[in-house]
Amino acid sequence: MGVEIQENPVTDEEFEEMAGFVHDYLAASVETEQEGGRMRWYPWHSAQYRFNHIRNVTSIARHIAREEGANEDVTRVAAIFHDVAKLEADQDEHAEVGANIARQYLESHGDYPDSFIDQVCAAVRDHSFQGDLRDVPLEARCLMEADLLDKVGANGTMLMLLRMGYEARTHMDANEMVGRVLERGEDAVARIVSDTAESIAHQRLKRVRWFKEWLEAEIAEMERIETPIDG
Repeated sequence: MGVEIQENPVTDEEFEEMAGFVHDYLAASVETEQEGGRMRWYPWHSAQYRFNHIRNVTSIARHIAREEGANEDVTRVAAIFHDVAKLEADQDEHAEVGANIARQYLESHGDYPDSFIDQVCAAVRDHSFQGDLRDVPLEARCLMEADLLDKVGANGTMLMLLRMGYEARTHMDANEMVGRVLERGEDAVARIVSDTAESIAHQRLKRVRWFKEWLEAEIAEMERIETPIDG
């Protein structure tokens, strides 16, 4: 019989040490990459952007876990490690590599129960799963739902518009870019299972729809102003 997980096996101080390790690991992944690394030709695919995403996902995942009755410590530790290998491993391998890094860290820092480590690593490994979220353990589902939610809403819109500016695209392309955020958000909602995550998703999508409506109105106004009047 395995060792049962304690209610709170991770102190806040220990958790912040984990976060510091992940931050430094991401930074080192960039520094040791000779050719700039996968996708890092965009500033928001830097180590700092990736760490900010991890922090966002961790906050959302912990909230979902609390509301849905999942183990918060398993969820938050899995969330802080879920993209630790994102900047050094291929996309289809980063979850497995990240799970191995998490295991090495947890086994060499502190005295965490084996069952706790196993559940954390399983959630990290599962977070890229593309199937039905009902088929994964609750803690992994909380992480996966949070990962989906960070890419939608006002934050997702902002990132798309930053990309538009970085690519020197015109303001007339903005509506298309925001439309992509909306489509991605609707795809995310279709996968979400929990009531907590669904509520967050609908709130975020509502903001994107409002922004898109305002943007379309201003584009139409610009087109009207720029069109010469015959006479």
